[in-house]
Amino acid sequence: MESCANDECTLHQLSPYIGKIKSSIAGDLVRKYSKPGDLVVDPFAGAGTIPLESALQGRRAFGADISPYSRILSMAKLFPPNSLPDALRKTEVALLGAAALPAPDLRSTPLWVRQFFHPDTLREALNFATIARRPGNEFLMANFLGILHHQRPGFLSYPSSHLVPYLRDKKYPREDFPEMYEYRELKSRLLAKVQRSYKRFESAGRKLRRFNLSPVQQLELPKRFDALITSPPYMNALDYGRDNRLRLWFIDPTLAEDVDNDVTQRRKAFVDAISSLGHKVETGLRKEGYCVFVVGEETARRSESHPSEVVVTTLKTAAPSLKLKKVLTDNIPDIRRTRRECKGVKTEHFLVFKRN
Repeated sequence: MESCANDECTLHQLSPYIGKIKSSIAGDLVRKYSKPGDLVVDPFAGAGTIPLESALQGRRAFGADISPYSRILSMAKLFPPNSLPDALRKTEVALLGAAALPAPDLRSTPLWVRQFFHPDTLREALNFATIARRPGNEFLMANFLGILHHQRPGFLSYPSSHLVPYLRDKKYPREDFPEMYEYRELKSRLLAKVQRSYKRFESAGRKLRRFNLSPVQQLELPKRFDALITSPPYMNALDYGRDNRLRLWFIDPTLAEDVDNDVTQRRKAFVDAISSLGHKVETGLRKEGYCVFVVGEETARRSESHPSEVVVTTLKTAAPSLKLKKVLTDNIPDIRRTRRECKGVKTEHFLVFKRN
């Protein structure tokens, strides 16, 4: 499947998120398994792709996730400033507020964070993050996180990878590439990033949009909803805490460095999460409503294999009114890998259930 990066709403590109569903696939699922005005639920919202596509297509959107990074991205996409001028004004005000703060003492910043930035860049980034953490500034924080690390000139860090943060100082040694280790000003880069975010901006209207920061076991879904479309965390394949550790630290420095949802680590936790969700679907999904799971597999197995098999088997007990109608498969090409040596998720299964 071809890249949708040059066609999708650029709100999808605020900041990278490992394992996120492609916007074109999310859009197709929303169109096929819901209709305008429907309430679409995504309890594993991740990058907020499905809630945003739902809102853009005239659906009401309800998203949730356990990750603070997911909350930032989802809120930024569902509630952006109405126009580019509004967004630029809000950014300028935040930059002025950050500049008025006293210079932070970098000795209180962990060494592993300091290793990514020129000291002057880091001071600007720390002060801006202080402002961006305030409620209502999720759009500013998302754009800031989107330029936090990369080797390109428009980003803030020393040369590093874009998705999973690690320094690329061996490929770009300081003595050979001194310009890549110089001070990088925050203001111009952030304003340019905000402008890119509005390159293909679409208003999502003002229909119901909500996001809850909650594990699925404690999540209270709407009493009645029309469709559930979601991509559960990839069990044993991805480590969301490690892979987002630098962005998570700027979101909240008090977070542990290994912030993760154990749903991604243990079969029992994954089963418990799907079971809990199944019970909620059984009571909340309208009759004839669809429930779609996009499930990642580490190898190109049959749909009956683990972890797709876990979802199918668990829902037979937790949501007996759901009937599996079809299974679709999308093989992920190596070019979409986020890991070296092409390790990670190889295949996605689309499990389409319908409530009798």
